[in-house]
This record gives sequence, structure tokens and C-alpha cells, in this order.
Amino acid sequence: MELVREEDKAYRFGDWGIKYLFRGPRIDWGVFYLKSGTNLGAHYHNQVEETFFILEGKGLLRTEGQEIALEKGCALYLAPGEKHDLYASEDSFLRGIFIKSPYLPEDKVDCSI
Repeated sequence: MELVREEDKAYRFGDWGIKYLFRGPRIDWGVFYLKSGTNLGAHYHNQVEETFFILEGKGLLRTEGQEIALEKGCALYLAPGEKHDLYASEDSFLRGIFIKSPYLPEDKVDCSI
């Protein structure tokens, strides 16, 4: 058993970005907070599946050929190879949970969409 407190972990960019709560041995998962007008950065995974659940705010998911509006209660599944990026709206933040499986920390590939 492992207990983690979110407040003890740091966001990637100080006060925003992703915050891993657990890393391995089988999954990565954590929370994300995007300030208004920010985005995670376009990327894909060769082998990893990624899911997101939106807790608060508004934004959009960009994939190749699609823009999907996001709000509280939306759940997203991205298969390996799907290029994607999450954006917070200019007038709203975006906060949620992500889960990646399997645990392959080197599997992320930065790209453009």
C-alpha cells in the first residue's frame, strides 16, 4: 500500500501543468491543471493508452482532424499513436485526472498537430 497526498507533489511548471501522483510499476496517473490559455503540448505515445477525466473548467482536445469541446464530466480515451493536446479556454482553467498504461515513461513523443 502506498499513500500519497496531492499537496506534497509539484506541478511540472510550478503552479500548473501535470502532477504525477503515482508512477509505475504498471500505470502512471495524476492530476493536471491548465491555467487559462495554456496547453499540455502536442504528443503521442507508441504503446501507452492515455485517459483523461475533466473535473472542472472548460477547454478542448485537439487531435489530428478534430477539436472536441471539454467541460466537467467529460472522459477521453486516446489509443497509442493518437496525436493529442489539451487546451484550457482563454476564459477558463481546466482541471482533471489522467491515467496512462502501461508504465513506459520513455514512450512519449512530442509532435505537432
